[in-house]
Amino acid sequence: MTIAIIGGTGPQGQGLALRFARAGVEVVLGGRDGVRAAAIAEELQAQLPTDAAKIRGLDNEGATAAAEEMVILAVPFSAHNATLQALKPALAGKILVDIVVPLAEGDPKKVAMPPEGSATEAAQALLGDEIPVIGALHNVSAVTLKALDQTINCDILVCGNSLDARKKVIELVRKLGVEAYNAGDAQSARCIEAITPILIRLNISKAVPFSHAGIRICPPDH
Repeated sequence: MTIAIIGGTGPQGQGLALRFARAGVEVVLGGRDGVRAAAIAEELQAQLPTDAAKIRGLDNEGATAAAEEMVILAVPFSAHNATLQALKPALAGKILVDIVVPLAEGDPKKVAMPPEGSATEAAQALLGDEIPVIGALHNVSAVTLKALDQTINCDILVCGNSLDARKKVIELVRKLGVEAYNAGDAQSARCIEAITPILIRLNISKAVPFSHAGIRICPPDH
């Protein structure tokens, strides 16, 4: 399996690349500058054991084309729509996994949701129904992802309008050694994306003895 991570040169994208490659999933990092993406991919590969899957870097268009099916979008929200508009032709026949959270400019403790209701819904509206958009991995700290000596302390909520695509993304995410849950259609992203600024607020608070917290779905113990 080969996946692409668009915006893969950023902290979240790098962390996901490391985790997926270690789990045996080949990764193509996409960046505006393909040369820089290739250099970062080489640096990430050097952090992994020799039996890990390959990480390589290309420009965004090349990375999208190289993906077998799954394309993860990990750009800042300010670049969200423009990136998707540019990649729309290359995304035909793929599944877009949107991990972007529309944090308020200048205040990451708040969200500034787009008119569609969430980044996931904005992506689906822009791309049209022919390209399934699945929201996932919104609430995982980039620091945690890059700390390969630690397990990921977060369950993953997966949402989107295509049930088949949701199931495929859940299967992919579980390769990271986490539990992933079907959280319903794309409208659920309004709640899921809004969890992230709450976690950021908690993580920077001096009143709690932790940082980089995640969320867990806890069943009753009876």
